[in-house]
Amino acid sequence: MKRYYTRVCNFYYGKESELLVNKKKAIPLNGNKKLSFDHVEIISRISKKILHIKKIKSLEKSLKKQIISDLKKIRRKQKNFANLNFLKIPNIMGVLNLTPDSFSDGGKFNKENNGLKHALEMFNSGANIIDVGGESTRPGSKAINEKLEWKRIEKFIKSTKNNIPISLDTRKSEIMKKGIKFGVKIINDVSGLNYDSETISVLKKYKVPFVIQHSQGTPENMQNKPFYKNELLEIYDFFEQKINFLKSIGIKHNNILIDPGIGFGKNLKHNMNLIRNISIFHSLGLPILVGNSKKRFIKDISGKNDTKNRIGGTVASSIYLMMQGVQILRVHDVNELIQGVKVFKELINQ
Repeated sequence: MKRYYTRVCNFYYGKESELLVNKKKAIPLNGNKKLSFDHVEIISRISKKILHIKKIKSLEKSLKKQIISDLKKIRRKQKNFANLNFLKIPNIMGVLNLTPDSFSDGGKFNKENNGLKHALEMFNSGANIIDVGGESTRPGSKAINEKLEWKRIEKFIKSTKNNIPISLDTRKSEIMKKGIKFGVKIINDVSGLNYDSETISVLKKYKVPFVIQHSQGTPENMQNKPFYKNELLEIYDFFEQKINFLKSIGIKHNNILIDPGIGFGKNLKHNMNLIRNISIFHSLGLPILVGNSKKRFIKDISGKNDTKNRIGGTVASSIYLMMQGVQILRVHDVNELIQGVKVFKELINQ
């Protein structure tokens, strides 16, 4: 049978969305009446077609069955976990790199109590969870040993236990186990659980929520001419296969986030296609996390208007992602992003 993919589109937000949902003219995303849609794009390897939700019933029987199955997952209310509320979009994951060499803030927060102070600032500004890492995974970076990685983050992890919800950004199973011992809420493995063969066993044993991120290659080589025949569908297939595998080996919970990995083995074309069509991943039935903050695509687009902090490009892309139903945004400048979201929400709700 020919494979089709369902991308929900033509979103409504706020009061307009609630009105359309109540009149049954739009479908709420994950049970959220304040964010709904009334069209779907049906995608295959050779074709695309956008149609109104009312026209789904007129589709050929087998295709209609596929689309309706996807819509059930798209409509289903998602269970909250790790201080994330999926009826409140967007949730904010604040970035804290306790490294000397990360692409944006390397060396800025890895001394004395700078990391803890910044984490508290982000949390008090409205971040739902703080993503802390002790190993840079910027393009061109090399892996470090686990002793050094743990040394960089140990004091912070122990000092924040039960005070600030923490996501642990690591590819190493031993670091994961230590972090879980001290109350880490989410494991965020940028390798898609592929770097360390023991990772999946740790996640299964401790039943901790985790992120599946897509990455082509390793940080050391991932930007050396990344190539896809169809990045959108290939990355969708990667997630679907990984989720099915995890379920087959006994990971039964749905406390899983999916992250398409903007900038991880992708060029500008790949990144733009993923961001523009990000809503295709809703049909996987899991919350979407996107790390768009300060990424290279902002520089590539803005040219001479690029800045060190890239706050303008981060806020603009974040609001676009929010309007596509992305549930979690991973950002560096938490206060500025929340400021932009608040202003946007106020304007659109009038």
